[in-house]
Amino acid sequence: MRRTSLMTAVAAGMTGALVLTACGGGGGGAATDSGEVTFWDTSGPNESPVFSKIAQECATKGGFKVNTEVVAFDQALNNYKTAAQGGQGPDVFRAEVAWVPQLAKLGYLVDLTDTDLGKDTGDYLATPLGSTKYEGRSYGVPQVTDSLALFYNKKKLADAGVAPPKTWDEVKTAATKLGGEKTIFINNDAYYALPFIYGAGGDLVDASAKKIVVNSPENVKALETAKGLLDTKSASTALDPANSYNNMQAAFSGGEVAMVINGPWSVGDYLKGTAFADKTNLGIAPVPGESAGKGSAPVGGHDYVIRQGTKAKDSSTKLIACLSSTESQVRIAKELGLLPTRKSAYDNADVKANEIVSAFQPVATNAHARPWIPEGGQLFDPLKIAYADVLAGKKDAKTALDEVAKAYKDQVVTDYTID
Repeated sequence: MRRTSLMTAVAAGMTGALVLTACGGGGGGAATDSGEVTFWDTSGPNESPVFSKIAQECATKGGFKVNTEVVAFDQALNNYKTAAQGGQGPDVFRAEVAWVPQLAKLGYLVDLTDTDLGKDTGDYLATPLGSTKYEGRSYGVPQVTDSLALFYNKKKLADAGVAPPKTWDEVKTAATKLGGEKTIFINNDAYYALPFIYGAGGDLVDASAKKIVVNSPENVKALETAKGLLDTKSASTALDPANSYNNMQAAFSGGEVAMVINGPWSVGDYLKGTAFADKTNLGIAPVPGESAGKGSAPVGGHDYVIRQGTKAKDSSTKLIACLSSTESQVRIAKELGLLPTRKSAYDNADVKANEIVSAFQPVATNAHARPWIPEGGQLFDPLKIAYADVLAGKKDAKTALDEVAKAYKDQVVTDYTID
């Protein structure tokens, strides 16, 4: 399900006609509900069949129709904006958490604050719920949450007499027993730089103070830590950023490396690999940090939103209420190993018994919130270039992050200041 600057693996493709003429209906709103909902699902091939089946069951129970269209994640945001600008597009959209404030600012989402969806929020985890807000109003409902954890090959670590490392220094120590560069694969994408940054006490921007802090001393040290793992032959990476994620997946699934940092969406891919034919060989632990207990992984996930101008607002509301119910979240957790956003879902016995969900629950609960600003998703592209350049040895961390700060100021958050 993830990620190039937030996701790599893409869902099944969609036709070009979908961009301008999606079935979701025109703008302007309708006096009566059409009774037919178009749902754009941005999940991957491991997940979309389950989401589609649940959506169909919700429609049957709710007395409306739903047309689920699987769209490629890396095209979905631009396609949605293009369609919505023309009064077209889906009625319900599975939006990445960073997209919600951006789309709300553009006026493309229904304000849910005064609806049951916006009022009945006490059961949701606070951090995922925060992603649905813009200027104090609610524009979405949390679907799933996620974060990054350390995945490890239990047999490789056990044979080497190595415990899952809690610090980056422990990774270096473990490398002497795990084959040096075969110890851990570092994905050189921006989202995967965040555990180093957050773990060092850094951030990208200070939204409350409207400051750009991406080039802080803490962040320079963070990227130097990541590069140091490569320099000491304690880790490997792909010099080709476009293929970094896929190379990481193949290396870990095939048993070439002992550890990777990734999210719960990747479990389905790993369990198809030869190294994890015995699924009990897959271990999960918190991401290492500068010191033990100081690791801090980013929060991710997806929210359901309703397009402003939909002709099926009531039916769309019913669909989201059903899709986001405790019952549906429990089912998604059981069948896909994805993390619920409702507290009550974690109380379910079957969810507690799911080893993946149980391992990720404390990780997600303690995840570092990203800045929920309209420009949040745009912060990744400049950082992606810088991070890849640092890992490849093309630029030192200070120079690369100074360039990111300038790009933020010139192109992303132009009203922010730079320290």
